[in-house]
Amino acid sequence: MAILSVKVDVTKLQKELFFTGAKGTYADLTILLRDEPDQYDNDGFISQDVGKEARLAGEKGPIVGNVKWIKRDDRPSAPPTNDPGDSYRAANAALSGSEDIPF
Repeated sequence: MAILSVKVDVTKLQKELFFTGAKGTYADLTILLRDEPDQYDNDGFISQDVGKEARLAGEKGPIVGNVKWIKRDDRPSAPPTNDPGDSYRAANAALSGSEDIPF
């Protein structure tokens, strides 16, 4: 699990881009993560989405906030496998304590 802390300056949101949904009024926001933290130790920033047409025309939304990692899940991932039997054998080995299947 990863936990991100997000701070948004709502006064920078362009209200004309808000839209009404079934359960309230919304703003589309985009989180952009950097490879390295910035000078303030932020790991990324938040911008308001201006819509596909405006984005294709080169318009960028305002930067409205910052993102900081609070907790990262550093568990190593298993390498990909092409053998569907690997997961079956691994599950049986975990249950029996051995790679050998007695039947």
